[in-house]
Amino acid sequence: MTTTPEAPASTAAAMDALDQRLSQRFIALDPSGYFLIKLDRDAAELVLEHYGNTIDDKGLARDSETGDVLRCDGVNAPRRPSAIYRGRTAKQLGIQLTEGDGPHALSRLDHALYLGRELQKAEQCLRNDTSYVQD
Repeated sequence: MTTTPEAPASTAAAMDALDQRLSQRFIALDPSGYFLIKLDRDAAELVLEHYGNTIDDKGLARDSETGDVLRCDGVNAPRRPSAIYRGRTAKQLGIQLTEGDGPHALSRLDHALYLGRELQKAEQCLRNDTSYVQD
């Protein structure tokens, strides 16, 4: 088995800086909703909760039921997911989300790419028994 060498520190730092800069760009919200990714270590599964929302004329996500603006700081009223997906790998969840007859819980390609990156990261944390924090 061959191993891939680590990137030199200067390359890794440049990659981290680029990633941080790209994270600051404007992102249009997916009108189909958003996802929270969790790890169920007892079941050795990734858990993906989907929450619906509506996007107002200012681009703010609002709770579909109450009309309240959804805050990013976690100070929202408790919500129930509209769907829960479970799988052992990022690929398994990706297939559940995108293949077969719709409707699908994703409507934007940039959202799908983001979700794929986050699911890969969550899978690695599950494999390595490390903590996972969704970006």
